[in-house]
Amino acid sequence: MGEELLVQFKPGIPDALKSQVLNRMSARAVQALLSARDRRDGQGDLVQIRLPKGWKLNEAALARFQAFPEVDFVEPNWVYATQQANPNDPALNLLWGMQGAASSPAHPYGSGALAAWNAGALCSSAIHVAVVDEGVMVQHTDLRANIWINPGEGSRADRLDNDRNGYIDDIHGWDFASGDASVYDGPQDDHGSHVAGTIAAQANNALGVFGVCPNARLISAKFIGSQGGTTANAVKAIRYLTTLKQSKRINLVAINASWGGGGYSQALFDAIKAAGDANILFIAAAGNSNQNLDQKPSYPASYALANLLSVAAIAPNGNKASFSNHGVRSVHLAAPGVDIASTVPNKSGASAYAYMSGTSMAAPHVSGAAALYASLNPCASAAQIREALLRAAVRDPLLTGWVQESRRLDVSGLRSELGCR
Repeated sequence: MGEELLVQFKPGIPDALKSQVLNRMSARAVQALLSARDRRDGQGDLVQIRLPKGWKLNEAALARFQAFPEVDFVEPNWVYATQQANPNDPALNLLWGMQGAASSPAHPYGSGALAAWNAGALCSSAIHVAVVDEGVMVQHTDLRANIWINPGEGSRADRLDNDRNGYIDDIHGWDFASGDASVYDGPQDDHGSHVAGTIAAQANNALGVFGVCPNARLISAKFIGSQGGTTANAVKAIRYLTTLKQSKRINLVAINASWGGGGYSQALFDAIKAAGDANILFIAAAGNSNQNLDQKPSYPASYALANLLSVAAIAPNGNKASFSNHGVRSVHLAAPGVDIASTVPNKSGASAYAYMSGTSMAAPHVSGAAALYASLNPCASAAQIREALLRAAVRDPLLTGWVQESRRLDVSGLRSELGCR
């Protein structure tokens, strides 16, 4: 199979000329990702293409495509992987990431979510967070009460596109890796399920763990399968979620992106920006290569976008996790990301719990915090939520030189402060 590219054509280019470009490069279209007539940003068609067998995907190949006057930009269809580090000793305190200096039990470097809960800062079931990742175990006993149900599709599959959005039976979201409505495909979807639990596992139900915002609704936009996830499918997932907010008025406040890899993608940048234009935050794991993102960017965490928050991981001792990427200009804050207990399927597919470590585990603490602030301030914009999280963060000397303004997530100070007009 040949290498794949994403080609953004300029506005107004007729189909015949687009076909000529592909024919001259001996390439074929795999799918049209975005049609000019459906876009609100004035751009042309975005097409996923495949180069002929034997072609090398290099700068020369990209330059040949870019030379066509009909082409706005061309880029690789990058393959992404989840941002999870190897798990450490599971004997650490089960929910240290939810505790805080003022909670009981206490942990000086936790997120403070328990203190917020005890202070009556309750999450709203009207708030939604999307997990763009592997799938989510929608029937997990600690998640199922908070899994989104598409109001236009109902709770039972009938093989009809009842809400006419182009996705048949997208009851809980969509699997963009397989192209179907099954957002959970078995025990291999443990990473996405773990992320979901940190955001919004149910609280006060005498089961397992709880999330930072334990009443929020979780939407699964699976795009990572057994072979990883591609830029094309990430773009489709983000566009799907943006459309959900715009056309269905779903109160989606944040997208959690606990993944990374590959290089800069203009198509992914544009999709994340469009989500921001729809008032959706994009919470990105900084990555697990212990590299300085100020010097060597990693995507999507390094996109310079007003709606993006890049999240590093800290260990239970408050120090930057050894694996975590960092950057005093480009990584916005740090959150618990080592030995984090959350929801997973076990090997037989039953509801279970496990420890995982990675910036993948840090990012959902921040996504949950965004949902909590939105619950307390239902008319807050994405910019206001982002600013509130950064303002409430602790300035921790242990993080000096590692993240922007030495910020560490602190949920305990979030409160109702913005009225609705």
